[in-house]
Amino acid sequence: MTFQLSVAVRNAQLDAFESTTGTAALLRIFTGSEPANCAAADSGTKLVEMTLPSDWMAAASSGSKSKLGTWQANAVGTGSAGYYRIYDSGGTTCHAQGSVTATGGGGDMTLDNVSIASPQTVTVTSYTLTAGNA
Repeated sequence: MTFQLSVAVRNAQLDAFESTTGTAALLRIFTGSEPANCAAADSGTKLVEMTLPSDWMAAASSGSKSKLGTWQANAVGTGSAGYYRIYDSGGTTCHAQGSVTATGGGGDMTLDNVSIASPQTVTVTSYTLTAGNA
């Protein structure tokens, strides 16, 4: 039997993601493939580190939640973006990770350009979390 949740429960789960991660969450973008899970060590070269806006995700609606505000920072490394990780404000606990592609490329997070050279400005153009069953 398939387990299903109401829209209200899915929205609450998504909103808990932002409150658990905190109001000064860090986004890091790396070269290469994402690690096996959030508990695994970073891999690849760190290309970008940005502190996300204090309210960095819109309220969940219909089982999904999208980035809020401008997510932009100067690159700290050079290479091709492969994956991202979102950490707590201390930068010690990874709470989410996924693939990165250019806008329209179908990644979990999309950037204006995945070919990054320090110190260019890097902009996240799209990031949406969707709960299961949504």
